[in-house]
Amino acid sequence: MLIWRGRARNREFRLALALIGCLAAWSPPMSAGAQQWEVYFSPRGGATEAIVRAVDSARISLHVQAYTISSSPIVKAISVAHRRGVLVQVILDQGQLTDKFSALPSLLAAGVPVWIDAAHQIAHNKIMIIDGETVITGSFNFTRSAEYYNAENLLVIRDKALADRYEANFQEQLRYSQPYGGKKDWWPSFLRNRVPY
Repeated sequence: MLIWRGRARNREFRLALALIGCLAAWSPPMSAGAQQWEVYFSPRGGATEAIVRAVDSARISLHVQAYTISSSPIVKAISVAHRRGVLVQVILDQGQLTDKFSALPSLLAAGVPVWIDAAHQIAHNKIMIIDGETVITGSFNFTRSAEYYNAENLLVIRDKALADRYEANFQEQLRYSQPYGGKKDWWPSFLRNRVPY
């Protein structure tokens, strides 16, 4: 009986060692709540390409707040996302109403819903929230100049908790903003006596 117990213990010991070895060699996958991020710097740092890739990956929703937007690849990606059924909502600074390089007409032509934030002196946000999971933010304006000539930074962050905070702020900003349909005489009623700068 002592010999049997010794063999049983020896077998348990070998199984335990094998299990420990497997656990040591196995690296667990990142949890769903783990942060993942990418960072880009311009000029010519690939920020526009990163934005287009992220927008192309959108399946459910794409929420954009932009001080200015004129980059053709980014506008095209937003328009294509809208056409493939992604819920796209864009909030732009009031300066986009008079900016000759603004992509506002292109977005409207593509049927993308656009709001104008005229409640603030400058709506200086540069963010995208994709599928409630990914946040794009940084100093990077969504323009060609930001990619090729300016010193800018862009973060692409995959973090649900952070995306939830940005989404709450986006919804608050949306309440302040006015839907824009392309009318030349459009101006929010609370700013009718104020001229855009």
